[in-house]
Amino acid sequence: MLLSRLRSLRPQAQRSRLQTLRPLSGLQRSPRKIGQNRQYPQHNGDGSSKEESGSRKEHKSSLLSVSLTWGAALVATGLSIERWYYGSPTKGETSGYGSPDDFKQAIEDLRKALSHLEHGVSTTSDDLYAHGFSVNDYHPSVSHTVVVYPRSTEDVVKIIKIAIKYRMPVTAYSGATSLEGQFRGVSKSTCVEYHNVWESDFEKHKDGGICVDMSSMDQILEIHAEDSDLVCQPGARWMDVNETLKEKGIPLFFPLDPAPTATIGGMFSTGCSGTNAVRYGTAKGEWFLNATIVLPSGEVIKTRRRSRKSAAGFDMTKLFIGAEGTLGIITEVTIRLAPVLPTTVAVAQFPNVRAATEAVREILNQGVGIQCVELVDDIFMQATNTYGISKRKWPEKDSLFFKFQGPSQASLKETAEIVKKVVKKYGATNFELARTKEEADELWNDRKNAHYSGMALLPGGKGWPTDVCVPVSKLPQLVAETKEDLSGIGLKSTIVGHVGDGNFHALILFKTDEEKERAHEAVRRMVKRAIALDGTCTGEHGVGIGKKEYLLEELGEGTVKLMKTIKRTLDPLNLFNPGKLYPDDEDIKRKD
Repeated sequence: MLLSRLRSLRPQAQRSRLQTLRPLSGLQRSPRKIGQNRQYPQHNGDGSSKEESGSRKEHKSSLLSVSLTWGAALVATGLSIERWYYGSPTKGETSGYGSPDDFKQAIEDLRKALSHLEHGVSTTSDDLYAHGFSVNDYHPSVSHTVVVYPRSTEDVVKIIKIAIKYRMPVTAYSGATSLEGQFRGVSKSTCVEYHNVWESDFEKHKDGGICVDMSSMDQILEIHAEDSDLVCQPGARWMDVNETLKEKGIPLFFPLDPAPTATIGGMFSTGCSGTNAVRYGTAKGEWFLNATIVLPSGEVIKTRRRSRKSAAGFDMTKLFIGAEGTLGIITEVTIRLAPVLPTTVAVAQFPNVRAATEAVREILNQGVGIQCVELVDDIFMQATNTYGISKRKWPEKDSLFFKFQGPSQASLKETAEIVKKVVKKYGATNFELARTKEEADELWNDRKNAHYSGMALLPGGKGWPTDVCVPVSKLPQLVAETKEDLSGIGLKSTIVGHVGDGNFHALILFKTDEEKERAHEAVRRMVKRAIALDGTCTGEHGVGIGKKEYLLEELGEGTVKLMKTIKRTLDPLNLFNPGKLYPDDEDIKRKD
């Protein structure tokens, strides 16, 4: 009767094996090691002899033996029932990913679960290629097995439940502007090994996983102009958000400004920033108030309420900012907005990059209204002239582009006068202040076209983009040493920096594999140089595949182990964007 009852319930039991195998909490665990003898007091507690009689010892030993025997029997019985109830675990279930047959069945389940969507599931070769590869970087590239297009949090939950059932990796995909391989499919070369993913699983299928394309979740859900915030889905682009606010006559904007097509979800996940960071900071500031997140278990959480500040517990929102989709998938987010203020643009040329960066350091300490300050080197200015989009012919010198901000035209003029005096001390020439808004836009567009201008220096070539960041006082040394290093590798390169916050980018051009390796080695030296100056391997681009090898040196072993502990706790099956962000265990062992 009991077996019949269990068989009738078995199909309904879809809970994860994790619930059965989860380790005991600290309160449940015995404080003794297995096999360790308990130390009993010598006194019996009743005033009698200090030594137990031989018969009492034998009696206790007999009772202990019986108890252990029954305990072992109960445990064995429980494990047998669990094995029968859930089925024998396969190799993939316990320590790896599903088989090719599992993946095929998962795709069928996804089609059924998302049948209410017109284009909810795709396995076309064009879709798989577009979502697994990028022309913007040169990290290992692997296709996903299937691409899904959810439209709601509920859709994402369904996807994750299927991923758990079939042990299928999941990678969130948004604007595809990331530069360190964050949205690659899972492969043997990219997958972290600390979850013991079996090598034979990769031999069975060399590519795999579910790519969750969030582009259909691109709606602005609520605008709270009176509170200077709004709620949107992760697929909304920051430029579209700002354009919508402008069209509605709301004098607010979202000030984080990475690549033009970047989405809010991707910006959140990579901890982005942009040219405005000198004035408004980065994604790791307070610009994301809360987020709705689907965890690797399929559970949905909201990190906090919408109030401007909160001292209630951990800041769970920041736990997920910069986690690159390894801890959860964002389905809604509340972002803070800033008031739109008048701005204008100025440009000045310098004798060298060291003089330019030293001038920035002094300008920032003047307390004037600087929204952006961008360094471009002489090679970049040459590239801008070569690209041919600019309406002017630029002096091919190391230069600074400024964007001033203030509540009035008078404040802008005052800022410009102060900056002009400072840059003159450092040998600046041709200080030019835009006379109209149209002229300011033209000047700034020449800076924003940095990537395409740089590529114009080597027709038919490719570019390796990278970024590092150091304390502002160390930036002159870093930029000067890096520029000297790049000039000696025989490859063309440009330097563009958000120098107001110590962050700069290099674009190294190449054509052959040998030149690509030279570029890669130059990037390594740049990163090592930045870390030695108490900086970071990435100020904006994130870690992904390309920078994870540097985290141990930058953050230290203890911090990296804590990050990995959090990852294992939330994602014990290693399903969410595996192979990204966290250094491999073998790197830590080598350090040990």
